[in-house]
Amino acid sequence: MDISSFLTSLVTSFLVFLVLMMIFSWLQRKPSNEVIYYPNRILRGLDPSEGRGVRTRNPFAWIKEALGSSEGDLVAAAGVDSAVYFIFLSSVLTIMVFSGVLLLPVLLPVARTDHNITLKQKSNTTAFSDLDMLAMGNVQEKSTRLWAFLLGTYWVTLVTYFVLWKAYKHVSDLRASALSAPGLRPEQYTVLVRDIPPVPEGQTRKEQVDSYFKALHPDSFYRSMVITNNKEVNKIWKKLETYRKKLDHAEAVYAESKTSSKPEGTKPTMKTGLLGLIGTKVDTIDHCNEEIKDLLLKLETEQKITLREKQQNSALVFFNSRPAAASASQTLHAQQIDTWTVMEAPEPRQLVWTNLPIKFHVRQIKQYVVYGIVFLTVVFYMVPITAISAFTTLSNLKKLLPFLKKVVDRPEVKSVLEAYLPQIALIVFLALLPKFLMMLSKNEGIPSRSHIVRSASGKFFYFTIFNVFLGVTLSGTLFASLKTVLKHPSQIIPMLGKSLPGNATFFITLVALKFFVGYGLELSRLVPLIIFHIKKKYLCKTEAELKEAWAPGDLNYATRVPNDLLVVTIVLCYSVIAPIIIPFGVAYFGLGWLVLRNQALKVYVPAYESYGRMWPHMQARILAAIIIYQLTMIGYFGVKKFYYVPILIPLPILTLIFAFLSSKRFYLAFKYTPLEVACRNAKETPNMDMVFRAYIPPALVSDKFDDTEDQFEDARSEVSRTIPV
Repeated sequence: MDISSFLTSLVTSFLVFLVLMMIFSWLQRKPSNEVIYYPNRILRGLDPSEGRGVRTRNPFAWIKEALGSSEGDLVAAAGVDSAVYFIFLSSVLTIMVFSGVLLLPVLLPVARTDHNITLKQKSNTTAFSDLDMLAMGNVQEKSTRLWAFLLGTYWVTLVTYFVLWKAYKHVSDLRASALSAPGLRPEQYTVLVRDIPPVPEGQTRKEQVDSYFKALHPDSFYRSMVITNNKEVNKIWKKLETYRKKLDHAEAVYAESKTSSKPEGTKPTMKTGLLGLIGTKVDTIDHCNEEIKDLLLKLETEQKITLREKQQNSALVFFNSRPAAASASQTLHAQQIDTWTVMEAPEPRQLVWTNLPIKFHVRQIKQYVVYGIVFLTVVFYMVPITAISAFTTLSNLKKLLPFLKKVVDRPEVKSVLEAYLPQIALIVFLALLPKFLMMLSKNEGIPSRSHIVRSASGKFFYFTIFNVFLGVTLSGTLFASLKTVLKHPSQIIPMLGKSLPGNATFFITLVALKFFVGYGLELSRLVPLIIFHIKKKYLCKTEAELKEAWAPGDLNYATRVPNDLLVVTIVLCYSVIAPIIIPFGVAYFGLGWLVLRNQALKVYVPAYESYGRMWPHMQARILAAIIIYQLTMIGYFGVKKFYYVPILIPLPILTLIFAFLSSKRFYLAFKYTPLEVACRNAKETPNMDMVFRAYIPPALVSDKFDDTEDQFEDARSEVSRTIPV
């Protein structure tokens, strides 16, 4: 890509962002759009317009509000997980700023004042851009100037270690503070028990669980709830909820049809067949009332059958204090690892009920099968990724689609297409993958949503590294030299070092496209806005339907974090080879911090709370990116025939040591709740009935509130003793 195409992409991206920001500033002031731009505040019972006033006329007011927010504000609005995500963004931003402070003023002049590219242009016809003059590629082989780049490699590494260590401690303190804060959190009094052995003769499953935990925890055991197979009862409950929504909708339509000229109105009708398109035509309101009445009877019957006859080999066990539950979750209860497996219970809204009864050995097998599928996906997805990289060039498009030649040869069109086409194709192609990876992670038998998100996020990260970063970088080299790589695997590092510099402009443009256009669309929320107003006008008749139409969802860490980590990897790997990429990395994470902070405070609603369990995952992936960066630099210095390249060999080893030390120091406090944390502010008397009720699945909750306890008589134990004050 020449310099004109590169500048065209940057200017166009920036103008798109400005336009989207002005659209956001205009649309968010309209009262009818408040549910799109302030749903978080609305759901928390706050006034969307509070604190805005005249400032909303300023299109940059949201920046001041985001910058003025504290970490406490963020935790209150969006939870600890959101605050930890912003610690990740600010940590990466700090790494890039401190790296750039030294690398930009030192390495750019060192590279620009050498003549390697000029000499190459005289000896062959290879095309180079002006940006290549500012990169390490312009430094001649064996030059003493390479010392500056070698020291720069160490500088980026040491800055990363320092920032990550401080961030890990910060997140650990934040997690401890949140876990020890006053307030009832049902999961802090509960443990999840899996792999319960077969029921002894003469006992029920409930009696088996009760007797086991009463014997081991006589002073703190409170109650147990045996997990049941809820497939049938869920099916009936979902059908019942569907008819209730249909009834509310039909009644709203009927009320709307009543006018002064026709006070009796027109009752809506429906067909009873497939999707309401075929079958007998009936009165919707009467039909729904009849179905609801029948389904309530079926639900009550199925609830009793489920609780008595469909108990499974897992249970939730409740303790009367936080320290007791924390201690039990960290204790080895049985001699065999595959029986009485006890762990901290996830939040009630996090539980993946269908995964809880899966046996230990089945979970292990499923995990290995999923890893195999992911490996094959990573390997074979490189083929279409490479094809995209090859076929989305203008020259190939003109060959495949000759009728486009007249259009794409026009200078203004050519510049835009060269700047955007490969990147857009890559982004669209990758958008198809996350749901597949989430499905795979769920099939591992993981018991909580947050753990599934972390697992899918890790898979997506390694996928993007191998298929986007390495795939684009090595597409021309790797497949052309496949025999060499298979015979001599160690050659991949020199190949990576040799191939990386040629793709610097592509990745700079990719990063610019992601932060200008991506964050512009994020801020403006044009797509959710359009969808909401279409639904509001043509589909929604009740308040519940309206609320469902504007429900914002969460930050979607499963895709957001891996995409951010891909940018981290790209910027780190090019930070010394082409330091000009650092300002683009700073812009990506700086703008992302601002835009997403606004969204976290006003828009997104957390779907769960894991109290920062994502951080060890983030740290591990940043360190993986550092190792890729270090190996890349070793390979590139080897290509440059620099005699002192062995000085870099200790770096990957140092990174592994740093990862080991930080994990040993902090990780266990994320895997478990430390007892000193569980004991803080633990003097209050918890409402254990509320704790128990929080874990009752919606399909098993009785409409008669007083009957709920009686319903669970067969699936939970009696209270063992009074709660100590």
